[in-house]
Parts: sequence; structure tokens; C-alpha cells
Amino acid sequence: MLQTNPYSILAETVDPVFMQSFVFAMLIFVVVGTLIDTIHKKNVKYFFENAKKAKLSATKTLSAGEKISVISKTIVSDIATTSELGAGQRRAAHLLGMYGTILFWISSVIMIFCYSSQSSDTPSLWPIVWHVGAIMTVLGGSWFWFFLRVDVYSEAQPWYRIIRADLFVLALIASSLFGLIWSFLQSLNLQDRWDDKVFLVFYILSNLVLFGGVYWSKFAHMFYKPGAAIQKNLAEADGSRDNLPPPADAPEQFGLGIKREEPKHY
Repeated sequence: MLQTNPYSILAETVDPVFMQSFVFAMLIFVVVGTLIDTIHKKNVKYFFENAKKAKLSATKTLSAGEKISVISKTIVSDIATTSELGAGQRRAAHLLGMYGTILFWISSVIMIFCYSSQSSDTPSLWPIVWHVGAIMTVLGGSWFWFFLRVDVYSEAQPWYRIIRADLFVLALIASSLFGLIWSFLQSLNLQDRWDDKVFLVFYILSNLVLFGGVYWSKFAHMFYKPGAAIQKNLAEADGSRDNLPPPADAPEQFGLGIKREEPKHY
């Protein structure tokens, strides 16, 4: 199973052109959904206006080298390793799901566009990456959903309470899980099977919800958060601090306060 390209098996009954067209359609969904979300929420306009205000209160002019250094550190620390989440379960689950999704999507595109024909010989690396990525996504997403969600952990809400903001993580888990089940059933290579086709339909539908629901989910946040992190660190470096006051250097004089309990409210 781990070394089998499920898309090449699917190519026996479905023309690879349809699979490739589906990928392009999902890409269009993401672009259109993100643009609509950006126009509606005016995120880009806010970032540009905030950057202009920050320049007026900057105490230092950053050189090109300093800007590159700040951006590079942000990419390595805040974006690639999500250091802002600290060294805890939340960060581990996030990294597991994030890199699992990246591996799953990249290997899917490569296998669909390069090795989906019946005559092609798929290198064993890509099916392994595809399956491992899907497993990582399911584990990371499920870890977050059942144990780390704010309203469950800190507000005593039931785990099955679903709101619109949960659309992204649930569709992400579903697409990876249904993909794994579909691949497993295909690998059995039994005659007159129908259950693999059922999970193929589930796999397609979950991807339609995931990529088609960009406007209603937190999918677009993947594009906003890196930009916000870079802007924040540049503001720290030039002294503008997004027009916020500097941190107080006076000693704490208010007792333990929130340190009386382990941080668990987000």
C-alpha cells in the first residue's frame, strides 16, 4: 500500500486529464475564495495602511540587509517552526498537521501530473511521502480537534460542537483520512469491489469542501499569517512597534496573578 500510487490505479478507469483538471479547479477555488475573502475583510488594505502608519513612528531606518535578515528569521522561526506557539502540544500538533498537509499536497500533484498514466512507473518515494503526509495530517488534525481546541479545553464545550470556523480542519482531516482508506482498499486488488469507489467519492467531496469552502473557513489564514508575522517583526526592528507602547521594565508587583495555574486559555 505505502509504495502504491493510487492515482495510477485510478487511471485504469478515469482519464488522467480529469484528475489534472480537478487539481486546476481546486487551485481556482483557492485563488477566487482568497480574493473574495480579502476584498470582504479588507485584510490587505489593513496591512498596507498599518505599515504606512508604522513608518511615521519608526525610530530607525532599516537597511535592505537588515530587512532581509528580519524576514529570513521570521520565515525560519515564526512560519517554518511556529515558535509563537511555544514548546507544547499545540505547537507539536500544528507542525504535524502543517508538514503532513504540505507533503500530502505536493506528492499528490506530482503523482497526478507525472505518474498517473498506466504506462508510467512511479518511484516508490512519492507514494510513501503521500501516505506518510496523510497520516501526519490525520494525527495532527485529530490531536488538535479532540484535545487542544479552545472551546473544548478551556470552555468545557463538547468535542462534537461544530461551527463554521471548524470547516477547514475537519475537511483537512476528512480528505486525508478518506484518501488513506481509498488507497488501502485499492491496494487489496480484489475483484468486483465497490467500497473503494465509495471512499473515492468521499475523498473527492471532502476536497471540494476543503478548497471550495475557502471563503467560509480559515483556509485563507495560511496566506495572511506569514505576512502579519513579517510585518510585526519588521515593526519591532525599526522601533515603530505597530504604534504600541514599549514593554514595561518595572518589576512585577502584583503577586502571582495568572501564574497561579498552568496556562491553558488561548
